[in-house]
Amino acid sequence: MTEKGVVIKMTYQEFKQAVIGISEELQVTDYELYYTESDSVSVETYQEEVKGYNTDSSMGICYRCIRGSKAGYASTENLTEEEARSLVLRALENAGSIESEEESFIHEAGDSYAVLTGNTVREPSGSELTEAALTLQKEMYAADPRVADGTQSYALYGKSIFALYNSRGLDLEDKASYAGCAGFALMHEGDEMYDGSEDKDGSLEDFDLKEIAGKAVEDAASTIGAASVPSGKYHVVFTGKAFAALLTTFSSVFSSEAAQKGLSLLSGREGEKIAADFVTITDDPLHEKSLVKRTFDGEGVATRKKNVIEGGVLKTLLYNLTTAAKAGVKSTGNGQKASYASPVSVGPFTFYLQPVEGSREELLAAAGDGICIKSVSGLHAGANPVTGDFSLLAAGYCFENGKETRPVKSITVSGNFYTLLKELDRVGNDMEFIRTGVGKCGAPSVLVRDMTIAGE
Repeated sequence: MTEKGVVIKMTYQEFKQAVIGISEELQVTDYELYYTESDSVSVETYQEEVKGYNTDSSMGICYRCIRGSKAGYASTENLTEEEARSLVLRALENAGSIESEEESFIHEAGDSYAVLTGNTVREPSGSELTEAALTLQKEMYAADPRVADGTQSYALYGKSIFALYNSRGLDLEDKASYAGCAGFALMHEGDEMYDGSEDKDGSLEDFDLKEIAGKAVEDAASTIGAASVPSGKYHVVFTGKAFAALLTTFSSVFSSEAAQKGLSLLSGREGEKIAADFVTITDDPLHEKSLVKRTFDGEGVATRKKNVIEGGVLKTLLYNLTTAAKAGVKSTGNGQKASYASPVSVGPFTFYLQPVEGSREELLAAAGDGICIKSVSGLHAGANPVTGDFSLLAAGYCFENGKETRPVKSITVSGNFYTLLKELDRVGNDMEFIRTGVGKCGAPSVLVRDMTIAGE
């Protein structure tokens, strides 16, 4: 609508009602609206001053309709009455021009949806975020005299809204918010520089900034004097974060979309034993460690916790509505949209290897001698999700008789993910999680014997 030539912006609810009316007028019976809105504030420091203060806001809406067997899409960030009509018309036009053999679906109402708890935190003021970042920076400098300029800290707050409405009776909304802090410590020792990091997310008032700073500095100090090792076969203990990074890289092999396109060796293997007996891998959109808990996926299907691997057996791949229909099964609620305008794909939410028994120290003791890998890099270039092969730059430390001896760097760990799942010797109970966008991936420490390490 306009007032004296001025375009009046609408709220999502107002825009939704306009689209409903236009869809009825144009006799569109199968359609869906998917809406996202996000706001964030972040503070970055350098030395003992604020280096950057950034705010970001975004929102948008996607209209998807089905005419005959054809699906049409259109999206916008301009919520006006004129744009509501244009959005529907563009989607109808696209439905007539898109050539695809894939069947599209508008999800029927009738699912049971979880009630969100603990998905929002108090919104801190800009001055509170600034104070937190500066305090974290100050604590890192105070933790060790070797901490050098180049050390940085961050504090942030973000909030999001996800909403979906369709002509089949769904009208859903999830809200989420979180705060985060991260310290990146740089240390000077001799002629060398060493770095380390630590981060936390949740509610700002719950962060122990001195502890975060201490762990970031300790992480940097633990790499001082690192060197390579002779190439050979080693017993390897991956820390939780290191194994979570590997699991993240190969999470696509559990996608039904990848399997149906021939991009996963797990195609047609549901019900088969593919891992050691004690291996259980779970996807849980409502896990307590989830950064953004979700009660519905990108198609309005209710999300749920499910074991992808249970007791070493592949119980299910991850499905959206389209891939589930092809396989003759139900969607697992894993239809993902990278943004409001993105097509629906398949992916996990909070994806993790279930803990079993034993601390990292107990795994080191069980291994005797070997290498503990704390981090891996080169995940995009050095890992092939189709074949499962990987060759990754790694760093950590050597251990003898279960005790840490010296730090290690400039080594390459090689193997195959599918084989690794079968050859895991022990899985610990010291869970760690890493962020994967707004999702997370987690694992405890794991022991693998006789892995190939390339070094000196």
